[in-house]
Amino acid sequence: MTDDNEIQLKAIAALTALRGGVGTEYVSDLLGEVIPTRFLVPDSDDPTDVGLAVLSQLSEPLSALINGFVLAFETVAEAYDRTEPDTPTDAILQALALGIARDDSE
Repeated sequence: MTDDNEIQLKAIAALTALRGGVGTEYVSDLLGEVIPTRFLVPDSDDPTDVGLAVLSQLSEPLSALINGFVLAFETVAEAYDRTEPDTPTDAILQALALGIARDDSE
């Protein structure tokens, strides 16, 4: 199993690659490296038991991946806001959320 720091580094590498113009297939492959390809499941006829086993094995790497994205965003947002921009990060995020909500309602 990949440790949390390595997974967070892959999240940051994926963001860096996207910003550098690397194709999304490469980024998908990079992120796919942190997702287990095999799962240990109980010998059970109950699909709930099997589903919970898979979910528990996915939750740790996905959580580390999300934490890596959040860490990267917070670092970039703090650096951006220190430049005293005309539009601070929270306003950009609010505009993004409103745009998504507007697109969703159409």
